Amino acid sequence: MTRHPAPPRPRLFAITWPIFSEHLLHASIGLLFVWLTARISDDTAAAFGLSNQIMAFFIILFRLVGVGASVVITQYLGAGDRKGAERIARASLAAAVWLGLISAAIVGFGAGPLLSLMKLPPALRPEAQPYLVILGVVLAVDAIIATMSSVLRAYTFTRDTLRLMVAMYACSLLAGLPLMFGWGPVPRLGLVGIGVGFLLARVASLAMHVWLWRLRLGVTPTRSDWLIVRRTELAEMAHIGLPGAGENVAYRIAFTWVLAFVAAMGSGELATHTYLLQVSYFILLTGLAIGFGTEIVVGHQIGAGHLHDANRVVRKALLWGFAASTTLALIAALSGHAIFNFFTDDPHIIAAGSQLLWVVVLLEPGRTFNLVVINALRATGDARFPVGFGVFSMFGVAVGVAWLLGVQAGWGLTGVWLAMAADEWVRGIAMFIRWRLLAWVPYARATRRRIQAQQPCYPEPVQAT
Repeated sequence: MTRHPAPPRPRLFAITWPIFSEHLLHASIGLLFVWLTARISDDTAAAFGLSNQIMAFFIILFRLVGVGASVVITQYLGAGDRKGAERIARASLAAAVWLGLISAAIVGFGAGPLLSLMKLPPALRPEAQPYLVILGVVLAVDAIIATMSSVLRAYTFTRDTLRLMVAMYACSLLAGLPLMFGWGPVPRLGLVGIGVGFLLARVASLAMHVWLWRLRLGVTPTRSDWLIVRRTELAEMAHIGLPGAGENVAYRIAFTWVLAFVAAMGSGELATHTYLLQVSYFILLTGLAIGFGTEIVVGHQIGAGHLHDANRVVRKALLWGFAASTTLALIAALSGHAIFNFFTDDPHIIAAGSQLLWVVVLLEPGRTFNLVVINALRATGDARFPVGFGVFSMFGVAVGVAWLLGVQAGWGLTGVWLAMAADEWVRGIAMFIRWRLLAWVPYARATRRRIQAQQPCYPEPVQAT
């Protein structure tokens, strides 16, 4: 085996800004569709938001493959082993295919029970159920796209994933809007039309991802890559991806539980919550992008054995993320009435949402710790502590306090969002303390030794510890 020279270490800003742009586009399209559905009615917007939250739960499962593949690939690339990185990239495909098919079957055949579990008001069921069935089919394709995009980002082709996202959402709009509103001879299908547009766009995006793998990575997937699960490579990905996915699944379960509390409060509260989540997502975009960028850069540094550099990257990322999230949350809170007037004319929703944006000012800085530090810990190989502590906080703080304040004390949405803020701060502070105490260093060294053990003819590099 011949060792390839390690590529230049990726820089945080160069990696982060395309990821930020990608998530900004995603949030913008989500906001646009919430606004479009709200033009039909607040009930339609609520049904759209609740159905998409169910879909989001299953998309989190795809991180089992995507996160695991991404982190392991960055570590191999940091060590200069492109063959090892390609081996993981190919193995990720079949795992994504089967995970997507299983998720699609659960959502497609279980749409009714899932909506009942979420306490969807009966009046919203006729719109939400057929839309959710179509989203089940969308999930099968999304699993593959999410994994292929994660691989491209790990190779630092973040600009290309941004271009793919632009193309996919352009297709979603071109196909979905006529079907949604019934332009010309096209029948008006409402939420179902949106779902069909999403499906057509995903199929086109999958074809573009395959083409880009060939162009950028020199990897042409074979039939066995799509169908045969490779246990050795899956174990490598699962070592990182399983705790990462477990943490996200736990968060989504807790979030879904909290969402059920909100749905039981009534359609007005559910609509307010849906709109507020869209605004909140815009605020966290910078921290989210910095977190993913940090994961990629730290993974490369760990693979190369540059631990001091990894520590410096995390400190810089935290500073950027904290400043950005706090500033954006304050701007949103000061513009509350204008923001909610964009969504609805209901004075109750506008007043409640505007007040809750001040709780978001408290929430978002705490979330920055999670977005940055948890991704950094995962990139070093320290993946189990975040999920273990996270499960305790998500259910003990987020769900428990939301039930106590939002339901039992009668604080409604205010209690729910205060509980969510408390959870973010508890987890964020715990992750930050773990990083500052250097508890991740033994995991980083073990990761480096594992990669070196698979490269027996490689010369021993000088490690910075």
